[in-house]
Amino acid sequence: MKKLVIAFVFLVLGILIVPVFAWVYLNFGHPPVAVADPSFPMEAEIVHKPLGKRIDAEMPKASPVPINEATLTEGATVYMKQCAFCHGAPGAPSSVGKNMYPDAPPLWVSHHGNGTVGVSDDPVGETYWKVKNGIRLTGMPAYTKVLTDTEMWEVSNLLSIADKPMPDAVKQILAASAK
Repeated sequence: MKKLVIAFVFLVLGILIVPVFAWVYLNFGHPPVAVADPSFPMEAEIVHKPLGKRIDAEMPKASPVPINEATLTEGATVYMKQCAFCHGAPGAPSSVGKNMYPDAPPLWVSHHGNGTVGVSDDPVGETYWKVKNGIRLTGMPAYTKVLTDTEMWEVSNLLSIADKPMPDAVKQILAASAK
């Protein structure tokens, strides 16, 4: 019986100590709250795994908006007004995006050493989901109340083929900030 009481006391203390320690740390410690601070231990695992699972479950499988010169031109116009400030444009990286935490990915830069540009290796539905819903704690806003559904698809379609040749009209719009 004595061992059971001791085990119960340790269990109760264990249950109480964790929240008290967390409260003390958050109120009197120095949790990383500035962009320049290092991340929390396991922060990426805690945030990215559920995000990936949710996107996989909810993203549309295909775009209802066709990819053609007119829709790409509209997508480029939306991109330059709403996205370039953080994500940059071809030949004009964003000075703001690289100073965010986490960094806003440069969407016109080749990466992975295989010619992939920005998110062109992601399914278009994933990009659309991110544009529509945003991503908490990253600076990526939800555009569902800012852009129409068609505009969100147009910019998502544009980014899905960022590694491909673009029509001249699209290149001109995207080059406007590089001058």
